[in-house]
Amino acid sequence: MLAAAPTIETHSPADQAELVAAVREAVDERTPLFPLGGGTAQGYGLKSRAAGRSLSLKNLARVVDYPARDMTVTVEAGITLAELAKLLDAEHQMLPIDVAQPATATLGGAIAVNFSGPRRYGYGTLRDYVIGITAIDGHGTAFHAGGRVVKNVAGYDFCKLLTGSLGTLAVITQVTLKVRPRPETGLFLSLDVPTSQRAEALLAGLVQSKVNPSAVELLIGDAWKDLGNGSTERFATLIVGLEGTEPEVRWMVDQLRSEWQTAGAATANLHEGAEVEPLRARLTSFGCEGPPAPWVLKFNVRPSCVVDTCGLIRRIFPAASLLSHAGNGIILARLGDIAAHELAKPLIGELRQAAGAEGGQAVVWNCPAPEDLTRQLAWGPARDDDAMMRRLKTQFDPHGLLNPGRYLF
Repeated sequence: MLAAAPTIETHSPADQAELVAAVREAVDERTPLFPLGGGTAQGYGLKSRAAGRSLSLKNLARVVDYPARDMTVTVEAGITLAELAKLLDAEHQMLPIDVAQPATATLGGAIAVNFSGPRRYGYGTLRDYVIGITAIDGHGTAFHAGGRVVKNVAGYDFCKLLTGSLGTLAVITQVTLKVRPRPETGLFLSLDVPTSQRAEALLAGLVQSKVNPSAVELLIGDAWKDLGNGSTERFATLIVGLEGTEPEVRWMVDQLRSEWQTAGAATANLHEGAEVEPLRARLTSFGCEGPPAPWVLKFNVRPSCVVDTCGLIRRIFPAASLLSHAGNGIILARLGDIAAHELAKPLIGELRQAAGAEGGQAVVWNCPAPEDLTRQLAWGPARDDDAMMRRLKTQFDPHGLLNPGRYLF
């Protein structure tokens, strides 16, 4: 039987001053705090068994400063990714980070989870774009790190430390980002791949290719069916994103098609115009669908191990549907229907052990019953850096009030 959900009281501070006051009050009362953005990644990490207070940042969504010529923007953490994109688009700029459910997901939440999608291959992750941050630690003290200029390397990089910390070190309230010019055009090329050997060869060929993709995606199982193609009678589909000026992109399309034909591959399919954003959105949201929430594992392996790891996952879970950000070695495995929660545990352990033998790791990205997850099942066995991470947690949050139990402690 699952443990009863703890009582969570929700507060929505109107501004940063009210948020600081709310955190200090909770520190004085020793009340656990649960920072909340858009609530789109609640299936990631452990569920706290402590009652406490949820701090919604939905009201902290203001634009603080946008000197477009400097290619930076400062906003409050509660702004949604869709609103931020709209702001930047007016100046022909962008934050090239793909995040699921952008109309709901907030910037602060995306940073806390360190979400990344298909374009991480060409543009990097949120860690590469956060150059300034304001947050409130577990003492109730507001602090600043970084600044509003791109070349800022003084001191310890708290921006990167807080990125991916799942709100366990501090409540992010304001962020300064560097942004990029919006490309003139973008499209996808997709290619049916009949065998794992051919997939391996094509991925290796992209490393030596003359083109510079923004995304390199490999779909296996019923993933492509979910994207609307309707066929599952092949090993995989390779999807490559290309962005740039119109002449650049057309040259890359011709060049890549030529390289694939030389390698003996079939004719590639072109996805452009109105097809581009829906396809990107589906690739980005893979593994985030629900309810009901599926079992989804996230693997981080060497790019050269992607195809072998995908084959291993499919041998253990034949019904699994896989999406890999193959150029980065990221694999999301939607495991399909698992009748018993207990049945999944030894199989996930087997997968994690096999991935570890290849120098990789695996975490649970989503789970039908997150309240029943254990630390080892969600994050794997104890790590060598656990002691250091505990010391960091103690420095930032000595009373253990910020998202207690969500991450490792």
